Amino acid sequence: MSTKTHSSDVERSIVDRIRASPFLTELLSNRIAVAGLSLIVGLFAVAIYARLVYDLDAIVATSFSSNPTEAAPSAQFWFGTDGQARDIFPRVLYGAWYALKFGTATVLASTVLGITAGIVAAYYGDLTDNVIMRTMDVLLSFPSLLLALALVTIFPESLGLWRAVAALTLVYTPRFARVVRGAALKVLEDEYIEATRALGATDPRLLIRHVLPNCLAPITVQSTLNYGLAIIDIAALSFLGFGANPGDPSWGMMLANGVEKGLFSGAWWWSFFPGLFLALTVLGFNLLGDGMRDALDPRMRDAVD
Repeated sequence: MSTKTHSSDVERSIVDRIRASPFLTELLSNRIAVAGLSLIVGLFAVAIYARLVYDLDAIVATSFSSNPTEAAPSAQFWFGTDGQARDIFPRVLYGAWYALKFGTATVLASTVLGITAGIVAAYYGDLTDNVIMRTMDVLLSFPSLLLALALVTIFPESLGLWRAVAALTLVYTPRFARVVRGAALKVLEDEYIEATRALGATDPRLLIRHVLPNCLAPITVQSTLNYGLAIIDIAALSFLGFGANPGDPSWGMMLANGVEKGLFSGAWWWSFFPGLFLALTVLGFNLLGDGMRDALDPRMRDAVD
């Protein structure tokens, strides 16, 4: 009886905390954001399931003697098989793990670099600001995918999808830098910053403890939106042959194989299922990003409406 009472108290406490948070209340009342969050939660569940259940070596294997070649979707092979007699279903599910793994690495790396560049440029200004932001402007002057294609060739092919991560990190960093710089400039105008500096706070402490926390709202929205963009750009680089190694269960690589070979033989399922999962993933992050933007800054929502 006491266990049930304790459990109900914990659940009630969690509900009360959610209701007390304006951000969570606003976010969870947004149907679009909830739909996006549901898609993302489903993607994480699929990725974890695939990572725990399937063996990567078996998925990458070039052929299975017991499987038919180019079999259409059926009760035995839900997503069909490809030209190497590989079951597409586990490959698509494992592709979710690849998407989240390398997408997370890209967003984290570009966020850290962008925050560092933007906040330093805003705080020190003058020559430091000009050097950093003009460099960011040069990178932003190129189309993102074209710049990523140019950068990815610098890294050795043995890195596989990690070279796509490195290239896209450099592509996304200027976007974070501009957002963080704009937010930091507004924070630095507040009087408490001058008071903190007058009390003897060092530059790192001032930036990390006082400026950065007040810039988290735009950083969070930008990170969420860039998450979906990173996943689709990684797939695009793999589609063009500059990402995953042959055989890897990457959605981009599966799309490339489906367009190159599957469509000509009428095997539409080669590219349909990885393309569907990719589209739903990007849609989920975009919907959640829009919902987070509305919850964190209602003025943005009013401007759009």
